[in-house]
Amino acid sequence: MTLRPLFVTHLYEGSLAADKGFEAFNAQLEDACRAIAAEDRAGRAWAREKGYSGYTSYASLDDLPQRDSLFAELKKKLDRHAAAFAKDLNLELAGGRLVMDSLWINILKPGGAHSGHIHPHSVLSGTVYVATPPGASALKLEDPRLPLMMAAPTRQADAPEDRQTFVYVQPRLGTVLMWESWLRHEVPANAAKQERISISFNYAWR
Repeated sequence: MTLRPLFVTHLYEGSLAADKGFEAFNAQLEDACRAIAAEDRAGRAWAREKGYSGYTSYASLDDLPQRDSLFAELKKKLDRHAAAFAKDLNLELAGGRLVMDSLWINILKPGGAHSGHIHPHSVLSGTVYVATPPGASALKLEDPRLPLMMAAPTRQADAPEDRQTFVYVQPRLGTVLMWESWLRHEVPANAAKQERISISFNYAWR
């Protein structure tokens, strides 16, 4: 018998932690995220309106790399990871390129969560983790075929990761996770006693 893996969903996992000066860079990033959150009234108001427990700059700030050189440096680092992932995916860009078109801060309070969603106008999406206290939420990824499994039984609890319906990835400080933007994902309730801080981003084809 031969089993052939078809239409495989790739998750890219990298890290900034091995970069020279990472600890100082990450500490500065965390301070910058908190300072921006304290000043961004529109972002805090949007989070309250949408029921987001914490802060996000998703709908309020679209110029973080221009606003602060730390985020510009982060963009350069993430551009390298995105290029490596695109190469692995064998994307035919037809003379175009992938461009980061959004970058935003997420500060999730204890008990806070982010419900399942996709990023429909992008090619690649991802997150880099700035603060991951003990108990901080994993990233939950959903099998994209799930809506089509109308009569399928559930998977066995000990099934290999590539056959699970949901996969939970526990990030560490500096972890970079990327996936194709059609992949549904969510953040379960934050069980940490402290805030979980991440910076998310999208790449579009231009």
